[in-house]
Amino acid sequence: MTANSEFLARLPQVAQTYLEGQRLDEVECIVADLAGVARGKAMPGPKFARQTHFYLPNSIFFQTITGDWANAATDGFTEPDMILTPDWSTATPAPWSADCTLQVIHNIDDQQGKPIPFAPRNVLKRIVELYNAKGWNPIVAPEMEFYLVAPNTDPAREIEPPMGRSGRRAAARQAYSMSAVDEYGPIVDDIYDFAEAQGLEIDGILQEGGAGQLELNLRHGNPVRLADEIFFFKRLIREAALRHDTYATFMAKPIEGEPGSAMHIHHSVVDSKTGKNIFSNDDGTETAQFMHFISGMQRHLPSVIALLAPYVNSYRRYVPDFAAPINLEWGRDNRTTGIRIPVSDPASRRVENRLPGMDCNPYLGIAASLACGYLGLIEAQDPGPENTGDAYASDDDIPRGISDALDLFEANTAMTEVLGPEFCRVYSVVKALEHKEFLQVISPWEREHLLTNV
Repeated sequence: MTANSEFLARLPQVAQTYLEGQRLDEVECIVADLAGVARGKAMPGPKFARQTHFYLPNSIFFQTITGDWANAATDGFTEPDMILTPDWSTATPAPWSADCTLQVIHNIDDQQGKPIPFAPRNVLKRIVELYNAKGWNPIVAPEMEFYLVAPNTDPAREIEPPMGRSGRRAAARQAYSMSAVDEYGPIVDDIYDFAEAQGLEIDGILQEGGAGQLELNLRHGNPVRLADEIFFFKRLIREAALRHDTYATFMAKPIEGEPGSAMHIHHSVVDSKTGKNIFSNDDGTETAQFMHFISGMQRHLPSVIALLAPYVNSYRRYVPDFAAPINLEWGRDNRTTGIRIPVSDPASRRVENRLPGMDCNPYLGIAASLACGYLGLIEAQDPGPENTGDAYASDDDIPRGISDALDLFEANTAMTEVLGPEFCRVYSVVKALEHKEFLQVISPWEREHLLTNV
């Protein structure tokens, strides 16, 4: 079909520009599952333009990352259909496709029109609505860390850094090096081009501390929109890397001996009526609500580590002195603390949560982090004293494995009410099965050191 004016009017400008004078071949109707993997249907452009919704079974939210099915249904495994309707504001091109293709994220409701409570995007919307009901608008700015690695089709083989333009493999310990970024400049160029074609704004790209590790910063804004963008960016970055015979990975710890990849989240909250940052007084000083938000982080982050670090590999990132704080200390301009207050003017005063891994579902990671701050604002307690030294020397404050993390997740009743009881139940069931699957795997370390020695 050649896009008609009625169809174009529903789309954001970036999609309208992409379609002008083109035949729309395909539309990818997508949602994020618990892992953040895109699920949905691809359909011809003419069919999509004629229909108002489509169906998917609710069981897509009961799958582990391996594809197994958790027993999370409450009425037997009948897999009732959910109703998916397009969120037209998310329509964006898939510029790597050979055909003229749009991607559209869909809203997910049950057959009575109520939001599916265990759909990750709905969980984040729920948190934002809690803020809105108090007269607040939460603002977030995520940072995305990821690795470019050599192609790896054998799970038994260790992951290696990619080959750069110089013919040498990417080197480690080159943080902020421009020449290191230039080594895979063609991939970065494609990331920029794809992002521009999709209407996604990049604040900056820099070299991180690991071999082949990059950080991509996003502008601040609405939490749902920013989670949508991370969801799109993960696919965009993978596609850009594949064009150059390279993998992009968002594993928390893909390479032994290298730093892990985080998804740091910056938070601020503005008054819905005045538009002013509630963390700053008129004279520029810090408000009590600023301290309450930090307190909520300290009190409740341990119970949502299961969302911020969702896999067994996630906990390999939490290594002292390895660019991954494992504490709940807070400090101003202190990167050894789990909760950092960046340098800023009063209008931009914010709290940075440095605990989430890049392997988390962006909707759930942002929702969990905001939920901690929300509870802090409601409970109105003060945080512990500021840490002005090396917080790595402090005690570990977070669970060190997914099993312990799930125990804390299930025990925090206040957090359960905020995130939604049905979501928390489903998430726990799926993650428990996933961990059980992992425990059946015998690692190379066990075979090497235990086979003939114990």
